[in-house]
Amino acid sequence: MNDDSLNQLIQTRIRQDVLSMHAYAVQNAAGMVKLDAMENPYRLPAAMQAQLGQRLGALALNRYPDGRVNDLRQALADYAQMPDGFDIMLGNGSDELISLLALACDVPCQAGASQLPATILSPVPGFVMYAMSAQLQGLKFIGVPLTADFELDAAAMLAAIARYSPAITYLAYPNNPTANLWDDAVIEEIIEAVGAQGGLVVMDEAYQPFASKSYIDRMGKHGHVLLMRTLSKFGLAGVRLGYMMGPTALIAEIDKVRPPYNISVLNCECALFALENKEVFATQALDLIGQRAMLLEALGNLPGLTHWNSDANMILVRVADSTQTFEAMKAQGVLVKNVSKMHPLLANCLRLTVGTADENRLMLAALENSL
Repeated sequence: MNDDSLNQLIQTRIRQDVLSMHAYAVQNAAGMVKLDAMENPYRLPAAMQAQLGQRLGALALNRYPDGRVNDLRQALADYAQMPDGFDIMLGNGSDELISLLALACDVPCQAGASQLPATILSPVPGFVMYAMSAQLQGLKFIGVPLTADFELDAAAMLAAIARYSPAITYLAYPNNPTANLWDDAVIEEIIEAVGAQGGLVVMDEAYQPFASKSYIDRMGKHGHVLLMRTLSKFGLAGVRLGYMMGPTALIAEIDKVRPPYNISVLNCECALFALENKEVFATQALDLIGQRAMLLEALGNLPGLTHWNSDANMILVRVADSTQTFEAMKAQGVLVKNVSKMHPLLANCLRLTVGTADENRLMLAALENSL
């Protein structure tokens, strides 16, 4: 097939909206201090690496995943202290769960004699996969801008809920990339409003290991609220495992669209091993919380920079010229995330991942030299 024929095939067989999209870009971090993706910077201790290696080597890789996945579901339910009457669903990272929710909830809205696409609603700036999953599934995405200080705009959220009757409303708790928790009273207003419209609310707690609060204790109050978490920030970003909790009957229906065997035996065993050693990861999280406090104090002393408080393992900062600062830091071997083009509210903002003490020291030096 020549280039012209291949191009014709692409243009006629690939959806036009997909052709116009940009693929998710992963920055090349070779040889860099990697502080761009909110990863836990710590590897497993050598003894734990050996133990896990033995367990993974003994797995029956020639067989499909079996009931061991249910052992993981129970272990996660125990770890999260899942309320009675709830069940848990696993995904290949939270990204898959977000896609499956869009697939399961793609029910057109009635508007007089016509039908409109189902709507997904979320504050913006927020996690990009909420909008992307809506687009790929053919749903409408409505982003409601945060206030200038990155708080929920209660009036705008409630107005959007009343207007669009969203099938799914996402509330990241804390938010990405702003790293803040929302006001409890505003959250409850939004949840009540979505419930009155017959929609679902998903509390996305991807950064729960570093947050001062969780919504888990309030889950039992509402039958239309799901809580989603991931083991990526726990310390297993490479394992790709997310989980979602909600009322048993609701989870059972959403679980019908999950591909069979979506959690590999390797992912499953890694996650079980990590949960059996959860105190190691809890210690790492406490260390990163301490490093975050140190960074926040140091950033407050840098002239020409604004920073926001954080309940995650990242910190949002605003500089005079984010592109110049990003490139200058990169030239010094420190990779952070330039989020300035994600949304107008993020003009000249960088997102800094909290790393080890040595990584943070190098990042602060590179940042100060680049301002």
